[in-house]
Amino acid sequence: MCDLEKIEQLKFHYQEILKLIGEDVSRDGLLKTPERAAKAILELTQGYAVDAEATLKSALFDEVCKNMVIVKDIQFYSLCEHHILPFYGKVHVAYIPNEKIVGLSKIARIVDAFSKRLQVQERLTKQIAQSMEQALNPKGVIVVVEAEHMCMQMRGVEKPGTITTTVDFRGDFELKEFRDNFFELLKR
Repeated sequence: MCDLEKIEQLKFHYQEILKLIGEDVSRDGLLKTPERAAKAILELTQGYAVDAEATLKSALFDEVCKNMVIVKDIQFYSLCEHHILPFYGKVHVAYIPNEKIVGLSKIARIVDAFSKRLQVQERLTKQIAQSMEQALNPKGVIVVVEAEHMCMQMRGVEKPGTITTTVDFRGDFELKEFRDNFFELLKR
């Protein structure tokens, strides 16, 4: 199905949703809302079309490097799969190369690939770590995701400012000294 067909189908469903909540879809302010919402949901979920491992493998380079490589404060936006409400924050990724390094922008691109799907933070963290591990075969990888969830802030428990942190680590980062070193560097 092409994007135009998807937009038309989504537009119809958004019109129906608006009607069900009691809105008048013919009023001026809502005339283009179903189409805008359809385009937005397709943009916010475009990560389904991205192969994260292939993205990483497209920029691998032979390099002897024994030190940790950290890319921190990668901003992301995602949609919670439970309520289809946004959650957003920062991702920090570190790896210890094993004869291969990756173009740094590719790490940010895989964060986008996985965050632009219906998600839960725990899976997002794991997927980033797994793809780094599979594509680079590093000596170790660690991923930390810090996020605010609108489903916790604007509905249900209504606790604004609450931050959720998830961590996934593999390889050398299973050793406390490596994790401690990473977290110390992360503070700087």
